[in-house]
Amino acid sequence: MKYDAVIIGAGMSGLAAGIRLAMFDKRVVVLERHYVWGGLNSFYQFKGRQFDVGLHAMTNYVPRGAKGKPLTRLLKQLRLRHEQLDLHEQSFSLISFPGAKLRFDNDFENLRGEVRRAFPREIDGFDALTREIAAFNELDLDAPQVSAREIVRKHIKEPLLEDMLFCPLMFYGSAREHDMDFDQFVVMFKSIYMEGFARPQAGVRHVLSLLTNRYRELGGELRLRSGVKRILTRENEAVGVELESGEIIEADHVLSSAGLVETNKLVNGDRGMGVPPVPGHRPEADATGKLSFTETISVLDALPKTDATIIFFSNRDRFEYRCPEELCDVDSGVICMPQNFRLPKPIDALVRITNIANYAKWAALKRGEGDSSVRVPANWVSGVRSQVSGNGNGAVPDTRNPIPDTSQADAYTQAKQNCYEHSVNSVIGRHLPDFRPRVQLVDMFTPRTIRHFTGHEGGAVYGSPKKVRTGETGIKGLTIIGTDQGFLGIVGAALSGISMANRWVLKEQVSEPVV
Repeated sequence: MKYDAVIIGAGMSGLAAGIRLAMFDKRVVVLERHYVWGGLNSFYQFKGRQFDVGLHAMTNYVPRGAKGKPLTRLLKQLRLRHEQLDLHEQSFSLISFPGAKLRFDNDFENLRGEVRRAFPREIDGFDALTREIAAFNELDLDAPQVSAREIVRKHIKEPLLEDMLFCPLMFYGSAREHDMDFDQFVVMFKSIYMEGFARPQAGVRHVLSLLTNRYRELGGELRLRSGVKRILTRENEAVGVELESGEIIEADHVLSSAGLVETNKLVNGDRGMGVPPVPGHRPEADATGKLSFTETISVLDALPKTDATIIFFSNRDRFEYRCPEELCDVDSGVICMPQNFRLPKPIDALVRITNIANYAKWAALKRGEGDSSVRVPANWVSGVRSQVSGNGNGAVPDTRNPIPDTSQADAYTQAKQNCYEHSVNSVIGRHLPDFRPRVQLVDMFTPRTIRHFTGHEGGAVYGSPKKVRTGETGIKGLTIIGTDQGFLGIVGAALSGISMANRWVLKEQVSEPVV
């Protein structure tokens, strides 16, 4: 059977693109290499509990009826109703640095008031920056790339405020070290500060169920455990894919959410070296992303003593967003407590801590054949444990010491255990009250986990720093969607799939090529 379109990856962008194409009666198949859909935002079961992967919050929240916003455009394009998403707003979030704290929620004026309180001399510059952001058209796919740091520094003179504003935006979407492209900065600033955070009662699985059900209702085909071995081309035109099973699927269009580097390899592998490389992946400029993460999930038997939904933190005076030299950098990160959204029903008390990590060092660790699960330290139950100093006197440990790179038989498992304990210890007393005696169950993922389940080279969560805003690859019929097209977050990823489907597959049937 020949399809109008093959979509690689059943993440948010792939599912949204599939829905959009199926709405116009296109014969479309979404191919997913794993046994569950979702990509970077998925779910799994561990020791009898359901966990989300990726989703801390849906950004871009606006109430029903808000006009001209990304969430509204998404709902319109997929013919969904706002109430179907079952979104519940955050309580509030914090940006927590040694020198200051900023509190924000889904009312932008509250953040503005916090800036005025903590940085009174910067409020005029903050207002000027806000006006420039509001006037910027982030949907202009041909806009030149400009350093966000350079533009922000025209308005904000206090380095601490600059770093604090960048911290949440980088952790939730930047593939670049130290900086962001200004268009990406604008997307994230609007989605987090001007719009806000929300979450369905059932988490990411609710969003995924909504999308997969909608896709199947329209006649779309979803195939799991169907990894793509290579993208087939003829005379510089995509004509289909070959699966890892050897099956050939022919199609007029191939939309790939695999990533820029990964898509290039699917085209230019051992059997396709004669095909021109995808633009952006050049020998002299490696497009592989350097930013990967660890995340620890602690299940508690009582609610932690804070009402904050998400805390973006740095234990240093200056925020460092870069690949660390050690296994993971526990001195900055994100703390998410999903039970603190304004949910109608209680859920498990969780503390999720995300830290930047070094993929190469994690990949080099030896792993045994046995269980690599992280354990709850036995002496946490009886009180504070100082894993680093070992003094046991209740003092907050010095987390600036490097995390041990062990050479034991199962170095990977030991490194996970050490990283988990360091990560938790780094936030106790600084950003959260001590919750360690309440921990009942622990899970953790590393850059190796990300690489395995997403296929992203280097475990790069946000893909390549080289984004392809138009989706063009230089190969007719092959389009990049998702993370490396450049739209960010759950709503952004879905809009990426929709806009590229409109622009390249439905261009003769829709009047709006870009949503």
